[in-house]
Amino acid sequence: MRLHISRFTTLALCALAAVVLIPLTIRIHWLWIPASLAGLLVLLGVRDLLQPRHSIQRNYPIIGHVRWLVELIRPELRQYLFEADEDAAPFSRSQRSLVYRRAKGEPGDQAFGTLLDVYRDGYEFISHSTRPVPAADPGTFRITIGGDQCAKPYSASIFNISAMSFGSLSANAIRALNRGARLGGFYHDTGEGSISPYHREEGGDIVWQVASGYFGCRDQEGRFDPDRFAAQAASDQVKMVEIKLSQGAKPGHGGILPAAKVTSEIAATRGIAVGRDCVSPSSHSAFSTPLELMAFVARLRDLSGGKPVGLKLCIGHPWEFMGMVKAMLESGIYPDFIVVDGAEGGTGAAPVEFSNHLGVPMREGLLLVHNVLTGAGIRDRIRIGAAGRIVSAFDIASVLAIGADWVNAARGFMFALGCVQSLSCNTNRCPSGIATQDRLRQRAIVIPDKAERVRSFHTNTLIALAEMLAAAGVSHPSALRPRHLVRRVSATEIRQFAQLHTFLEPGALLDDRAADGFYRETWDMARADSFDGLAYA
Repeated sequence: MRLHISRFTTLALCALAAVVLIPLTIRIHWLWIPASLAGLLVLLGVRDLLQPRHSIQRNYPIIGHVRWLVELIRPELRQYLFEADEDAAPFSRSQRSLVYRRAKGEPGDQAFGTLLDVYRDGYEFISHSTRPVPAADPGTFRITIGGDQCAKPYSASIFNISAMSFGSLSANAIRALNRGARLGGFYHDTGEGSISPYHREEGGDIVWQVASGYFGCRDQEGRFDPDRFAAQAASDQVKMVEIKLSQGAKPGHGGILPAAKVTSEIAATRGIAVGRDCVSPSSHSAFSTPLELMAFVARLRDLSGGKPVGLKLCIGHPWEFMGMVKAMLESGIYPDFIVVDGAEGGTGAAPVEFSNHLGVPMREGLLLVHNVLTGAGIRDRIRIGAAGRIVSAFDIASVLAIGADWVNAARGFMFALGCVQSLSCNTNRCPSGIATQDRLRQRAIVIPDKAERVRSFHTNTLIALAEMLAAAGVSHPSALRPRHLVRRVSATEIRQFAQLHTFLEPGALLDDRAADGFYRETWDMARADSFDGLAYA
């Protein structure tokens, strides 16, 4: 058997150094430093040879640790040294730099042409007009949310902060986001962790998300408590209520906040016990059918004093959403809005399989929701929001053109706060103090400065959107249509979104205009009294 001495060269050299240097320390005292280092490395090498867990270290004592060191700092090496400007992981350097510049109020101009390959499949752009119009005032880029069953409609910006809970984000991050929302005139979604004192401090508009854990409106058994809900929803700061059915980061999956992370502040905010696991179930207990869901919508609207109440979901089984729409038609109860989340994920940590292989991507989910509401003849009664990897004006335009009325962004506003995409959100060691409950780390967030950056990112992004639309001959985002957006589908062909996607006509699902194909088959399968649906014929 051949012996590969080179694997033990480092250990042998360290042992030789120790043997030579240790006696010399008697005469040359400063040599005790390298001698001690050599001795410690020898002990480490011997430990590596004897330990039973890591085969690399058994075969390569001492130098085997270099692998672990490089692996530890690999994300940083890739991000700062080797990552190309357009490599998305999950956001590219160009995307992050754009947010940083707009948040700081710096020019966003780019010299020497685009860095994108305009001939690659999937490249998208807005077609411009030979008769551009003057750029509109971004302050007018607002929509009214609230149907005829709503007593207190809300005028919302078309660009807002998506759901991120206190607990996943630090207190200072929540403060800065909410102050930025107040300064910029847009809303801040609480996420399922309920309304914390830090949301209330700054006075920004709030959309209160009510999820399966009913945090902030639950009884001791974790069931929905109408009295607690009504007390919270009565606040003037709460503008809308959002029932979360699922989220893009981990659709169909509940969550547990370990007992060690349930501080007194989080416990008070969520209405749970300190020092006990906080369980967020995978489904709601307040309803079990689409019809019961509509009744829950009506109940929350009544308890809130008539404020807009809507749904948030990542599309899964299409017949389940169609069942909800059938329940709307049967009951006569309509949510005021629906926010479509995407399988692109978000700030929440999730199992890898859920992040990579579960849920419908945002654009496809948005198209389905828009088409089903249109085909059922009720699109004009319900506003649609979209959330999923949105950071630029073009990102906003691309989803408004295919059916959204407004958009939400989570990670974009995290970049505005100073997030560096270290991918350590679930470790409590966020280097920028955003996604951590460590009080020392979150001191890095200087609230007045970061709030101004949040406001500036929102303002400058809408200014860019206004200029882009003006070049396309469009004076307001509501006038964007699928024909304005174009995608390359091959090296020699481009197509308008209007040519790429199916768009149902109003009422098409209620008569023979969608007589065959996916929409008709799935609509026939859907049931108002059950999420299960009927079997295909």
